[in-house]
Amino acid sequence: MLHFRNVTASLALSAILLAPSALAQASSSDPAAVLPGTYALETNHARILFATSHMGFSTWYGDFSGATGSLTLDPKKPAASVLEVSIPVASVSTTNAKLDGELKSPAWFDAAKFPIISFKSTKVTPTGASTALVTGDLTFHGVTRPVTLEATFKASGANPMSKAFTIGFEVKGALKRSDFGVATYVPLIGDEVELIISAPFEKK
Repeated sequence: MLHFRNVTASLALSAILLAPSALAQASSSDPAAVLPGTYALETNHARILFATSHMGFSTWYGDFSGATGSLTLDPKKPAASVLEVSIPVASVSTTNAKLDGELKSPAWFDAAKFPIISFKSTKVTPTGASTALVTGDLTFHGVTRPVTLEATFKASGANPMSKAFTIGFEVKGALKRSDFGVATYVPLIGDEVELIISAPFEKK
């Protein structure tokens, strides 16, 4: 009986140790493995993180959630890709409820008047096998201006949980909030805002 229990425990431990490996094998970091077509942004796991200087003493972070969007992509013609994303302004979160309320107010983002931040690509320039510059029109706080983002392909494959064919990117960029009419407390609170975007897409 003791031997049986030991074998059972060993099998259970092996399953736990091998599970992450099995999940990792479900995806590929090779861009050529991407299936061409149209994808929808996977809202539940898409995040838009922003950061700016707080009086020079620290870096202040926040993020947006609930984003929706679409991506049309052919790995053989990456320059022809088309990306559109919409972000609900009221989803802004800094883990400080009072501050979140201030950011949604007319003094900052004015979520009631300008409820959506949108981005629509106008040009995609491959810079490597897994990287590209994505230029597009960003509409924020009622102002539309061109912005260029750096996109890095992470992986593609069947999601082990949902079974949906998924592709993922990490996107980075920066903008000046005063360019979009949000100049409250500049320069006490930083004007330049850094962006880090986690963008998984599921094939339609």
